[in-house]
Amino acid sequence: MTACVFCKIVTGQIPATRVYEDAQVLAFMDIGEVNPGHVLVATKSHVEDVYALQDAQAAAVAQVAARVARAIRAAFAPDGLSVYQANGKAAGQTVLHYHVHLVPRHQGDAMAFTWPVRNPPRDQLEAHAARIRAALGQLQGE
Repeated sequence: MTACVFCKIVTGQIPATRVYEDAQVLAFMDIGEVNPGHVLVATKSHVEDVYALQDAQAAAVAQVAARVARAIRAAFAPDGLSVYQANGKAAGQTVLHYHVHLVPRHQGDAMAFTWPVRNPPRDQLEAHAARIRAALGQLQGE
């Protein structure tokens, strides 16, 4: 059994509020939510950092991130969206599993945040995820 938290989320050993999932990528709500709609997009296979990422995996993550970003825009109407990848010990992370953050930004939001951030209730995360899933469905129908 792996010690990687994200691998446990991918396999369902740890519950997560899933927004999108396919064979290669899982998108789920961040439990240390910075802003409503903060989603993590991760490879389903364990890849420790961007240096080990294969081209097909990078393309799959980018495609899902773009689709989920459009859904976040439709669901929450943010003024902008921060998209970043911050993996590894140098980033202060203990989860060594490649992932991208999608963080909706509204005018007046602080860009800096400290760790750990507040943990919203699961029902709040599920409500946010439901809005994103609904927007994804509407966007796929266009």
